Amino acid sequence: MTYEEMIKQARFEMGPYCKSCPVCDGRACKNTMPGPGAKGVGDVAIRNYEQWQRVRVNMDTIGENVEPDTRINLFGHSFAYPFFAGPVGAMRLHYGDKYDDEEYNRILVSACMENGIAAFTGDGANPEVFKAASAAIKDNDGIGIPTIKPWNVEMIHEKLDMVEESEAIMVAMDIDAAGLPFLKNTVPPAGNKTVEELSMVIHDAERPFILKGIMTVKGAKKAYEAGASAIVVSNHGGRVLDQTPSTAEVLEEIVSWNEGRMKIFVDGGIRTGMDVFKAIAMGADAVLIARPFVQAVYGGQSEGVRLYIEKLAAELRDTMAMCGAKDIKSISRKMVRR
Repeated sequence: MTYEEMIKQARFEMGPYCKSCPVCDGRACKNTMPGPGAKGVGDVAIRNYEQWQRVRVNMDTIGENVEPDTRINLFGHSFAYPFFAGPVGAMRLHYGDKYDDEEYNRILVSACMENGIAAFTGDGANPEVFKAASAAIKDNDGIGIPTIKPWNVEMIHEKLDMVEESEAIMVAMDIDAAGLPFLKNTVPPAGNKTVEELSMVIHDAERPFILKGIMTVKGAKKAYEAGASAIVVSNHGGRVLDQTPSTAEVLEEIVSWNEGRMKIFVDGGIRTGMDVFKAIAMGADAVLIARPFVQAVYGGQSEGVRLYIEKLAAELRDTMAMCGAKDIKSISRKMVRR
């Protein structure tokens, strides 16, 4: 199977909402929920993609001719590339009947681990979703990052017990999921969390804790105060609030404040290895990519995931070589322009 064949096959497998577009830029699924589309008029998902395209790379091929080293180390764990599969949930609601959350995470977690990266897994109102994701991570030596929704504190601790059992290398919370409609009406209630509440959760997690959904310096400061080891600059793919800026527009000001306090991930509209390069050059430690991994699983299962990872890796290495970066640490802000 080729990458192109995988994308073509995904179009027949993904239900009525996702169009499995050759370029996942948010246009075809604009304002489509359920489905992969964004909240409101749907401009944020489109803006996420477009703003990364406005960042340009600076070629420099005068230098040592070496094969770029794409490896990174995070919290004592080595990864082949500075990108991860992002968390996705409610698969049958959004992407058709082919896979439920348990089957999707089982394929994704294993395939990512086998190809040198890790997958963030999703959460849902059905407790079996998180339980199955945790089991998939345990089956793959803890190489995965379970992502907890901002439930009430009691339920969060129930999820943390599953994280402990899974031996996951890290754990995350997509705090911006407080804006998802289904979360507002749950029992027990879920939603926004105070710094004090997050601090208690992070302390009890007993492993690196990643807060996903930070879009301002103010938010980053609160995450740091709560004790987060890392943040994800993310607007949840534009799916939780209309008219926000793109992640590419706010990343650098958050990086500028951070000064190494926490690790910084970023997501939203990142689709290629060149996009990964741009994000690293602008100060991110790593990136998350979500919807294209859904395409990969639906179009080719484990092989599809491998093909997409290989595509990203080849594009990243090529960009590094053409811009004079011998390894990830040598990628600098001077290598891109807006």
